Amino acid sequence: MPLYLTQTHNVRLGPTTWCATAHVHALANKHINKPPYLSRYALNLPMDDTQQWQYCRASADISEPDRAQQQRQLQRQGVRLLLQQLLTKLQIDDTLDESAFPYQLARSKYYVCFSHTGAKNTDDTDNSSTQPTSCLDNQVAVILSQHRPAGIDIEANEVAWQVVRRFYADKEKAVLQRLPAWQRDAIAKQLWQIKESYIKVYQYTLAQGLGIDYAYLIEDLIDSVIDGHHLMTVMDKKTGYRIAIIPRQHIVLVF
Repeated sequence: MPLYLTQTHNVRLGPTTWCATAHVHALANKHINKPPYLSRYALNLPMDDTQQWQYCRASADISEPDRAQQQRQLQRQGVRLLLQQLLTKLQIDDTLDESAFPYQLARSKYYVCFSHTGAKNTDDTDNSSTQPTSCLDNQVAVILSQHRPAGIDIEANEVAWQVVRRFYADKEKAVLQRLPAWQRDAIAKQLWQIKESYIKVYQYTLAQGLGIDYAYLIEDLIDSVIDGHHLMTVMDKKTGYRIAIIPRQHIVLVF
């Protein structure tokens, strides 16, 4: 699937820890036999090797299962393209080893963790348009850490309170209920992202990871909700990990 990245941001979290975020897009072109010029995911392939190109059909022309498959393919390729670009920027010549979790680079043994969030398929042109249409659009992110596994999670949507009641620890729920609604919703989402990130770090099962009590972090998380714009880090004294929150990009990292 031909795709390209926009709004790419790289952040150095520590001496040997980096994260990168971007939006990944695949293009559809209706009513045109020849495809528009597109960036390639397989950057090492010659640009005239069009036999390996696949073109994203307009959302109106594909079924829901096909659209979901395209979404998964876009996400999978998008995070790997972002990793490739980050490694190039850092001048690290290495490849991703996907044989076991957590992922690592094959030679340097850097730990790698991905996250992405899906967006609705969109068609910004009418049926008579001959302009390319963006049919898939996702935010993707990667964290790269040399000394230990790291986790990352993107979550743009709020966490429903019924989900909090079902999965969160009793102390977490008790503390959240005492907060104003705007703080409660924001911190409930951050706690979810912290849980998801630690699941990736420690390879917990979903049930194990969601059930762990992080109520002791809530007081520190309130500051990030009040700020709402800048990267903020919190020290998790129980695990020895640092937690970074990037509110504008809906990202939480554990490293």
